Amino acid sequence: MEEVLKFLKDNPTYYLATMDGSQPRVRPFGTIALFEGRLYFQTGHVKNVYEQLIANPQIEICASSHQGGWLRITATAVRDDRREARAAVLADYPSLQDMYAPDDGNCEVFYLKDATAVFSSFTAEPRTITF
Repeated sequence: MEEVLKFLKDNPTYYLATMDGSQPRVRPFGTIALFEGRLYFQTGHVKNVYEQLIANPQIEICASSHQGGWLRITATAVRDDRREARAAVLADYPSLQDMYAPDDGNCEVFYLKDATAVFSSFTAEPRTITF
């Protein structure tokens, strides 16, 4: 899991896919944090992505590196409503602290459960990690 975290931190914009009914929705994300042995991301309660995650927590993340490789993660996004989890994720992203606070009623965090991460490139066989 640390290799997945490092890849996402080294390539800070990834794309998160959710389902909006029968329509896939993909958007750029940038938060990823390790808390209590799990990978977390953050969003706002008022955003459509939050409603999509609640309705169908099955997600996919895709990120690419400047070196030519890419990472795809399939997982279940699990909402964590604890203040400690929200504070831990925001602590990794000071730039978000002007928009979000752990107790603002808008900050939401999710962790990845039953995740399968596949590292791929044009020059090597895919490599899979589960966590």
